[in-house]
Amino acid sequence: MDLYENILETLGNTPLVKLGRFFDGPATLAVKVESFNPGSSVKDRIGVAMIEAAEREGKLKPGQPIVEPTSGNTGLGLAIAAILRGHRMICTAADKIPTEKIALLEAYGVEVITCPTNVAADDPRSYYKTAERIRDEQGAYLPYQYYNQANPQAHYDSTGPEIWRQTDGKVTHWVAGVGTGGTISGTAKYLKEQNPNIKVIGVDPIGSVYQYYKEHGELPHEDEIHQYLIDGIGEDLLPESVWMDTIDEVIKVDDRSAYDAVFELARKEAIFTGSSGAAAAVGARRVAQELGPDALVVTLFPDSGERYLSKLNPTWLRAHGLLGDG
Repeated sequence: MDLYENILETLGNTPLVKLGRFFDGPATLAVKVESFNPGSSVKDRIGVAMIEAAEREGKLKPGQPIVEPTSGNTGLGLAIAAILRGHRMICTAADKIPTEKIALLEAYGVEVITCPTNVAADDPRSYYKTAERIRDEQGAYLPYQYYNQANPQAHYDSTGPEIWRQTDGKVTHWVAGVGTGGTISGTAKYLKEQNPNIKVIGVDPIGSVYQYYKEHGELPHEDEIHQYLIDGIGEDLLPESVWMDTIDEVIKVDDRSAYDAVFELARKEAIFTGSSGAAAAVGARRVAQELGPDALVVTLFPDSGERYLSKLNPTWLRAHGLLGDG
């Protein structure tokens, strides 16, 4: 019988799809569509990887609760693995995340604690510090995707080899959004080991720290760090889960370009992704426009736009200046 023992056995081997209508060459632009994973996002890869690593290292005991600060997808990836291993899952989340993600986590039995977005990372009210407090008070295990080396390692072990195999080793450029940094850098390390000439370009929202850090080796002045509307990528700190030496360049994408691309992709390619995937597509197209017919640019859509429908509608977009002349 073609029968899986559990849903996690369907993880990975997501399709690689040419974006020939979004970008018509002469270079080839393709995307890894991670919504085909069991929890419908790229973060399923690191959820199970971080839990398995913690079990091997004796950091996670049977029945011990797990807590994680998340924008939604990592929490769900962890929750799927936690359910199958008998752990209770608690997530702290910034209050800017879509209501759909909170509802989805709660449907899986996750306890969700929302925290203010517009506070410093070291503020006791932040979703980072709230997770640490729950760890200390309840004895929960905190995987902490921002510091956990199993995060990029999961992509070194899976995403990178999949892209190499799916492109027959012909990939020339790897372009991806930088959130915790695990996806881009773990994949980059594997790909560069196969071919050191592969170029790796990170995509960063305006208001985040990554481009400035890559160019100057230090964080920007606090006046240059501010909120943005793209979900799931960018940071106001430098996580240990990003292997910056694997990234050759970081480029900026603004909110309007990302949200415009959400609908362009849906209406040209029939692929509905969120604003972070669309931002990656904008950056990847910008890279591809400078290349010739031998180039193969690969990017990644972390999840589906269905997780953001409370934002991906005319009312919200117009209110935030992302429609018309606003």
